[in-house]
Amino acid sequence: MRVETLCEPSETIADRKKKWLVVGLGLMICGYGTVLADEAVSQALRERVERLRETGQLTVDGVSLAAIGLIPEIYERRGFEAAWTRQKQIDALVQAVEDSYAEGLDPADYHIDQIRSAAKSIASGERIAPTRRADIDLLLTDALARLGYHLRFGKVNPEELDPDWNFNRELAGKDPSTVIQEAIDSDSLTTFIDRVLPRGFFYHRLKTALAQYRGIQAAGGWPTVADGPALKVGMTDDRASTLAKRLQASGDLDESFAPADARLFGQTVDQAVKRFQYRHGLSADGVVGAGTLAALNVPVEARVEQIRINLERARWVFDDIEDEFIFVNIAEFRVFLVRNREYVWTARAQVGKPYRKTPVFKSTLKYVVFNPTWTVPPGILAKDIMPQAKRDPGYLQTKNIDIRDNNGAVVDPKSIDWESVSARGFPYRLVQRPGPTNALGQVKFIFPNKYFVFLHDTPSKALFERPDRAFSSGCIRVESPLDLAAVLLEGKGWNREKIDAVIASQKTETVFLPEPMTVMLLYLTVIVDDDGTIRFEKDIYERDQRIGDGLKAPFRVSPPRS
Repeated sequence: MRVETLCEPSETIADRKKKWLVVGLGLMICGYGTVLADEAVSQALRERVERLRETGQLTVDGVSLAAIGLIPEIYERRGFEAAWTRQKQIDALVQAVEDSYAEGLDPADYHIDQIRSAAKSIASGERIAPTRRADIDLLLTDALARLGYHLRFGKVNPEELDPDWNFNRELAGKDPSTVIQEAIDSDSLTTFIDRVLPRGFFYHRLKTALAQYRGIQAAGGWPTVADGPALKVGMTDDRASTLAKRLQASGDLDESFAPADARLFGQTVDQAVKRFQYRHGLSADGVVGAGTLAALNVPVEARVEQIRINLERARWVFDDIEDEFIFVNIAEFRVFLVRNREYVWTARAQVGKPYRKTPVFKSTLKYVVFNPTWTVPPGILAKDIMPQAKRDPGYLQTKNIDIRDNNGAVVDPKSIDWESVSARGFPYRLVQRPGPTNALGQVKFIFPNKYFVFLHDTPSKALFERPDRAFSSGCIRVESPLDLAAVLLEGKGWNREKIDAVIASQKTETVFLPEPMTVMLLYLTVIVDDDGTIRFEKDIYERDQRIGDGLKAPFRVSPPRS
């Protein structure tokens, strides 16, 4: 009703006063009723929070609240006032939960059906009982806490997969309840999430890849190429037509390709096969043999899942990175130097054999050693060197390995009773002298860690040409390591000419970096290149499955280790 309709020309002043008095009383009663309703909601919230404090559990709409530590903190600080009082807030939360699907997460983990229903009820203006309104408020807060937790730390706890996990699992020193409250009070929940969790290009590229492969899945995926003899360029085979359609579905072959003879394996298809092979870590020879055929026939659903798994891995680490760092992707057999969050140098690498896996961890690169010696670590001593030395005491001499006592003095191998000694409790150190046969080559990069793992050169250069390069005992062998040294030490006046002179001297020299640099050894089986090319690597250590299982499992509380 408009104010003007309250006053008619024929009304007396007394009549008008009575009407205004009635309106004023109505507004007062309405306002008082709102206050009473707010107090009733606050009282219901207080009762539920106290119950949560006492029992450690609370169920709303058939789901158990997970933020059992955060919810009491948030509502006690608010004096038990409702947190979700604006429709814009609630709609933004619903949208954020729906958007979690694009992150490779499951919106059902964040009560999507329940909060959609709640948002609709509140938007309709229907009368909602205070106890129900309190339940909705708690449900919305729990949904946000769950979503924020997964976006920051991931759904699967890496500490449960690897007890030695040492990446940061904290909110940069912030109190979680404060962060959740800031998110609730923000003008835009989406903007807040993007600001708090910037991610970086690794993560965003994977998100784009997920959308692309889900699009392929929605379009029906790709056909299966039948078994048979290896297909090569120039051959005529009924399977060539199916092969072309398969390559078109994944974008390796242009959709407009329409050969005069669909059974001919021509040059255009050959180039498409080589592109596919490159993207799947295979030898790019254009031959569709058993390995390539197996990769072609992996269902699109499996590739979608593989991307989701690697988005989860990215959540574990890519909110905790500096602008400059060294990044080793174990599954890709490659090492990168990143500056300003862009690749500035990269090279092929050799990593640990499947039974001597290179560990995933984070450390700090401190110095570079030219013409290094190599002290044989305990594991290699027990598994490799000791058995060889027992069979042939002269073996150590052929490898330029000295036996040194605790004082550093060289010990004659013939003075040791090799039959009676063992690697456990061996009283000497085995040290390989610098030179072309040294296991570490001409340079090593030291980042202290309990695994005795570092980056280094290698005399086994030919192995870099292999597509699968899991050959080491756990360390990372780097192709062109002297180029890496030059890039790292340029701030101290080093270049390749100076480095080459030191190498030629065959004298060991240690050079500290201008500033220590973060090193991350990671395991990613999906990578997106700068040009958007999506590459799938083999799961050489068979680590994907457990993460995939964790993503599919029901939500459970798994707090980060303090």
